[in-house]
Amino acid sequence: MKSFGQKAWILPQPVLIIGTYNSDGTPNAMNAAWGGQWDGKEIMISMGSHATTENIARCNEFTVAFGTKNTMVASDFVGIVSAKNDPNKIQKTGWTAIKADNVNAPVFTDFPMTMECRILRKIDESEEGYYIVAEIVNILVDEACLAEDGKPDVEKMQLITYDPIHHGYVELGKRVGNAFSDGKTLK
Repeated sequence: MKSFGQKAWILPQPVLIIGTYNSDGTPNAMNAAWGGQWDGKEIMISMGSHATTENIARCNEFTVAFGTKNTMVASDFVGIVSAKNDPNKIQKTGWTAIKADNVNAPVFTDFPMTMECRILRKIDESEEGYYIVAEIVNILVDEACLAEDGKPDVEKMQLITYDPIHHGYVELGKRVGNAFSDGKTLK
């Protein structure tokens, strides 16, 4: 095996689109890859110093959408362009924003799944940013992405993951097994 030393190569890395409102009430979004489930009803995201970080400092609520094959170009765009430098950032994405029902943040309807979140605590807060632990208040899923049982169908969402090794995006594939079941064959 070839050794690569210390790298931020946890795989797969989500493409998280963090939605907030700017101080003038306009929707804003940023792309974040360093986040995940904290426990059953909470998520954790590593936040740097961004317009979104300032928005969250003003209002502890935000949304998290999951990048898809269809939203990839605009998702990348909101990760490389700051609202501080381009006030028309969201207009350029072509996304439609509506107000979330349960938090003071935008829902971008172009994504198949969005979490409405509220910050519970900030960890290691500094000028460079902080880690946030947030409560999942509600989850919205496009009805076109529901399975026959009425629950979200991950395969229909065409989710993408960030490739930190080659700086690309990879579409997640199809189901290959059954969790908490297939391993029983080795008992």
